[in-house]
Amino acid sequence: MGDLHGHLLPRPNLRSDGSGRDEGGLARLYAKVRQIRADTANVLLVNTGDTIQGSAEALYTRGQALVDVVDRFDVAAFVPGNWDYLYGKQRFIELFGPGTGAGGNGHRWGAVAANVFDTSTGESLLPPCSVREVGGLRIGFVGLSSDRAINALGPWATEGIRFSADAGELPGHIAALQDQHVDLIVLLSEFGLAKNIHIANANPAIGVVFSSDMHEETATAVVTESGAIVSEAGQDGTRLAQLDLELVDGRIEHWEYRLHVIDETIVADPGIERLVTELRRPFVRGPDFVPHVNPINGAILDTPIDTVVGETCTGLHRSNFSHEPMPAAVEGSSANFIADAIRAQAGTDVGHFRGFRYGTHVRAGPVRLEDLYHFIPVGPQIATTTLTGEQLSDDVERSADGTFNPDPAKWTGGWLNAYAGLRFRLDVGQEKGRRISAVVVQRADGGHWEPLQPSAEYSFAGYWYARDPRKVGGVASHPEVEVVQAADGGTLDATSVVCAYLKLQSANPAPGRVTLVTVLPAPVFGNPEIQPLEGCDGKIQRTDDRPITGLGH
Repeated sequence: MGDLHGHLLPRPNLRSDGSGRDEGGLARLYAKVRQIRADTANVLLVNTGDTIQGSAEALYTRGQALVDVVDRFDVAAFVPGNWDYLYGKQRFIELFGPGTGAGGNGHRWGAVAANVFDTSTGESLLPPCSVREVGGLRIGFVGLSSDRAINALGPWATEGIRFSADAGELPGHIAALQDQHVDLIVLLSEFGLAKNIHIANANPAIGVVFSSDMHEETATAVVTESGAIVSEAGQDGTRLAQLDLELVDGRIEHWEYRLHVIDETIVADPGIERLVTELRRPFVRGPDFVPHVNPINGAILDTPIDTVVGETCTGLHRSNFSHEPMPAAVEGSSANFIADAIRAQAGTDVGHFRGFRYGTHVRAGPVRLEDLYHFIPVGPQIATTTLTGEQLSDDVERSADGTFNPDPAKWTGGWLNAYAGLRFRLDVGQEKGRRISAVVVQRADGGHWEPLQPSAEYSFAGYWYARDPRKVGGVASHPEVEVVQAADGGTLDATSVVCAYLKLQSANPAPGRVTLVTVLPAPVFGNPEIQPLEGCDGKIQRTDDRPITGLGH
């Protein structure tokens, strides 16, 4: 399992493969794990990261709510994702450092990471690898945590921690595991499916890779040229991968693979269900609700998270496969909605929302505060500034290159940023700096769409953090920055800004803000892909030359 992103409860699947049914929920996920353990001998459960971020419960307990539940799962090995470091180095050590695990390597969930270092000592922050014995076999685990810090927030978020990005530590640790006479080497990696396939091919001693970060779903396991079996199990606890192996003399003699859908056909485990209910009591309506202080920005949560804060006219999510209309790597209704809200409440020409992969799915109808926290679980405020047209164009180009560069090693994490008040054509097959064209902008007064002028100035609103006060939406700003505040001058979390928008109107984000000039590359490993796994290196088809929507109107 991996990429739980703070989801304690089921949520709908609004993508084409889900028919709108509810999926996920840690009580159901645990029930499936329990069933597999009952039916199968010699089971090891692994967790591939991005667990303790992604919800209000995770944020306001600094990860403890998820830790308390996942502790019951008896995880044998774990690699942290970049978002597991959200609450800072000290909190990370409190949760996963030495002495936090009762067995295994002494770290909670058997945490391993070969590429993460304490900058004060130069030493590894976690053990790089571990060995677990099961069924008379020795299984060696080696971990690659994120290959990047939390770029969307800034270096301050992971202050005191250094990440390496080339997997250069692996050969030495693989050799060390071989010296310990392990029967199988398993890589747990949060580098993402595309990079992990390359890593496995470069390190043929790896037999199995459990991958995360990109939120891809390998309904069919990928077998690399080196023979490694690679799996990635989606997000939000909606999928559980099961790999059954038969080992003979240190070789995989036979294997079977299944990707389980965690849906309503699975009866929730009553013990985990009770625990989740108890953990949520301080956050939901009732006598046990208490206000909470946001650990990132100090804003006060004084509204129960199950409060309905507005309505949406359409389903909100960002998860479509690359072959579907509005592919998630390009845009999504949820990100467009939040960009709309930021723009409207800030009163700017352009609203900006980072291309986060995490989020949730919300059916057309009521929107609850906790839904917004799944989309915005990282404590930003909103600020405005002024950017030139050239700066805006550069921001879009950077985001496009970080998503569609033909070399996965140059991906920057996440997908294309979302914009309100800005539309453009995207040619993913072009080189860096040439993917974006026909950019048009609509001024805040709601006038005509007009071509973006490089030297013109445009008001701009996006994420803002007090620890990095000269950046808005991740863009360095030299003019004055103005933070959106409460009427009394207090701190407003970005979720409160979106709530204010929903008080005035329902969410109804216009689709098609990005016109694809080229069809995204076809999947290469037999599974539908969200982000093209081999980049966009000449494997594309031209579409028609439709004019961009809104130009000249």
